[in-house]
Parts: sequence; C-alpha cells; structure tokens
Amino acid sequence: MVQYPNHYCEKHFEHEAEYLASRQKWFNAHRSKAQTHKYNTVTRNRNETKQEQYNFYRTRQWSHLRQQVLDRDHYLCQYCKVIGKITPNSKTVDHIVPVEAQPNSKADINNLAVICRQCHRKKTDWEQKYYGCGNGNTLKDVEPISDVRMIVTMLKG
Repeated sequence: MVQYPNHYCEKHFEHEAEYLASRQKWFNAHRSKAQTHKYNTVTRNRNETKQEQYNFYRTRQWSHLRQQVLDRDHYLCQYCKVIGKITPNSKTVDHIVPVEAQPNSKADINNLAVICRQCHRKKTDWEQKYYGCGNGNTLKDVEPISDVRMIVTMLKG
C-alpha cells in the first residue's frame, strides 16, 4: 500500500522524486493551455450577456466581418497609424465602441478596426475607465466615441 500523499510504496520510493519532477514538467508545459481554458470557460462566460458576446465571436458572421476588416485595413494597426507609426501584421480586430457600451453595433463594420497588442491593452484599460466596461465595473452613461483619432488622443492623456 502507498501512504498518502506519496505515489510509490516504500519498496519503490526512490522513483517518487522522478515522478514528481515529470508531473511538474507536464504542468509547466500545459499551464498556459489550462489558464486559457479557465479564462474561456469561467471568466468570459461569467454571466448570460458575456456568454452571448463570446458566442458571437465564434460565428461565421464574425469570421467574415473580421476578415473584411483585416483586408480593408491591410493588417495595420489603425491606432498606431494615427500617430504615424506603421505596425504590420496586426491580426486583432477590435470594436471601436465596445460591445458592452453599444451592443447593437457588434456586427457594424464601421465600428471595427485592426489593432496591435500594445494599443489593445491601452485601449482596454481606457475603456474600463471611460465606459465602465469589464468585470466588476458598472457601465457609465457617457457619449460613445467612434473616432479612432479622438481615442488615440485620449489614450495619451
């Protein structure tokens, strides 16, 4: 019999350290996948509204819209472009006015723009402050800003 919390009996206990090391190695290799799975299944789907929003991104309609925007914007971050910087190969398509603030514009191609990772992070932080988007925040009754140039100006300030 093996005594808990060990995984090997006394006779084969010398393999315990090797086994624990291999488990740790596996965990480290799969941690990112587990975190992504948890984010997608728990955080993203924290309520019915968020689940509906997330499901939209898994539709054929979104896939076609996204590709149209990538082609239209030539895979260039539109936020960097405003300040004269060229950021090629940007593959994220973002809602200029967030879906939480304007749910009816989620499929409006004029409310979509290509954005790089750095700008997306800054814009997400700004949206949480300006619109009150995000987990634990309360939506504010503010004027939606659909001009990328104006958003870039506000991101600087």
